[in-house]
Amino acid sequence: MSIEFDYPLAAEIARNVAAAIAEDVGAGDLTAALVPGERHVRARVIARESGVLCGTAWFDECVHRLDPTATVTWQAADGERIGADQLLCTIDGNGRALLTAERSALNFLQLLSAVASKARIYADAISGTRAQVVDTRKTLPGLRIAQKYAVRAGGGGNHRLALWDAILIKENHIHAAGGIAQAMAAAQQVAAAAADRCKFIQVEVENLDELNQALAAGATMILLDNFSCALLREAVALNAGRAILEASGNVSLESIREIAETGVDRISVGALTKDVKALDLSLRFVD
Repeated sequence: MSIEFDYPLAAEIARNVAAAIAEDVGAGDLTAALVPGERHVRARVIARESGVLCGTAWFDECVHRLDPTATVTWQAADGERIGADQLLCTIDGNGRALLTAERSALNFLQLLSAVASKARIYADAISGTRAQVVDTRKTLPGLRIAQKYAVRAGGGGNHRLALWDAILIKENHIHAAGGIAQAMAAAQQVAAAAADRCKFIQVEVENLDELNQALAAGATMILLDNFSCALLREAVALNAGRAILEASGNVSLESIREIAETGVDRISVGALTKDVKALDLSLRFVD
């Protein structure tokens, strides 16, 4: 299936994989040298638990870095639900190269599938509401783009990718600028000067008075930080559709449905990328 994602992935995948292979292989794989250099093998990857598959391109790149002639044949695609004991792919290639690539390839596939699986669970939990679950910048260093792609594969949305593509005015920015109106005015100037890359301006508020100030300053995206559900409902009524409202702070799987039913547009969840358990996948030689 096709995953809509706004960032070019090819160079990012190459960068991620080069770093992973360099980290793992270094001066050379001592153990793989036990296998005859000309040995050709077939292997397969099996899911040991259900989830959502993600990271196939990272897996392929790991394999092809070590054996450019290898073939990887996938039976499932990024974004598809997978079940326990399901065959995910078969690999034909050089045995020594595949042994060297195995850990890095599985690390990417297990991590990104875990993120996609968690995003799918949260997205399903608010199905039928107007709200969308989105990620945050709480990602593993060096894997920001990969994890945000995985969130999209799981049915979630992306907040800003990084500091360079959008403005989020938080409490310290407001304090330093002298108030919400002053911070908004400065942000509008910065956004105009960086119009080729600044996708939006969002301001974080902590109460209804600050919400009113943000709306008066012309905010079109507002983050409601740690609002109770009762306050979220008041905020939605007060906003009356003028700005996109995002709920944030201590969101859990148990609370997200109630939050979504308040009428907010987006709910940001750091746990999508920060608190993940690798999906259980296994690679085994079959001949």
